Amino acid sequence: MAGTPTFATPPGFLGVTRRDPSGGIAVAGIPLDIGTTNRAGARDAPRAIRAASRMLVDGAHPGSWVDPATLPIADIGDFGIALGDIPGSLALIEEQASALDHLVAFGGEHGVTLPLLRALRKRVGAPLALVHCDAHVDTWEDNFGQAYAHGSVFWHAIREGLVDPRRMIQIGIRSPVQRDVWDWTLAQGVTIVTAQDFHEAGPAAVAAKVRDVVGTAPAYLSFDIDVLDPAFAPGTGTPEIGGLASWQAQAMLRRLKGIDFRGMDVVEVLPAHDVAEITALAAATMAWEYLCL
Repeated sequence: MAGTPTFATPPGFLGVTRRDPSGGIAVAGIPLDIGTTNRAGARDAPRAIRAASRMLVDGAHPGSWVDPATLPIADIGDFGIALGDIPGSLALIEEQASALDHLVAFGGEHGVTLPLLRALRKRVGAPLALVHCDAHVDTWEDNFGQAYAHGSVFWHAIREGLVDPRRMIQIGIRSPVQRDVWDWTLAQGVTIVTAQDFHEAGPAAVAAKVRDVVGTAPAYLSFDIDVLDPAFAPGTGTPEIGGLASWQAQAMLRRLKGIDFRGMDVVEVLPAHDVAEITALAAATMAWEYLCL
């Protein structure tokens, strides 16, 4: 056991006190809540995820044996946003992300992924492969009449050429969805692994499918916490039953070592609806798993 108790860990993610992101991986919060979730409150997620990460600082990652304390991680705090101005906030997020080589972002709701992909697409110079873990396809053209929101992020990403839909895989899908939205998504070339598919195939088979779809392309991981069943992540805006267990998501992620990931986000944590911090801890752990790849 470490000499410092977990409750005394500094407030940065994984206790990180470094603030200079140059030459390493930047961790940043994006406290944006567009307000189209059924239960609002995602703006407070970065703080909750950082706080829960104190449970992960005592030793190396079992399996990879990476000690996060040895990684070049900097917690640069939270991005600035334009309160009440969605296009303005998206532009600000893109501008701030553009200055970072490799970003691990804590939403906020899923709409924050769009400007992150815009910034990364410009840096990479080609459409990205995408590993998208979620209960929802998020390929609606709009969300309750609003063009930019958490349910339309990947409709925009595909239409703008930010991602290559033939290199895009969605994992854990299980929410109600209109047939035309489903058919449009598949017609673009997206691979969908439903939650039922996942349960029947298992984490190893799904990880192999991810590798097959992504190939050697530069890739991005977007992890909506509602991919987990509400039993494991009750603190989220649009919970759907029948989701992945925490161990299933971990087992899949641990098999993705070697994919050319250029960044990731964890989104849709709502601390006000959490129970005993288990959703925030799940989110922090998924980011930790990513870093330990």
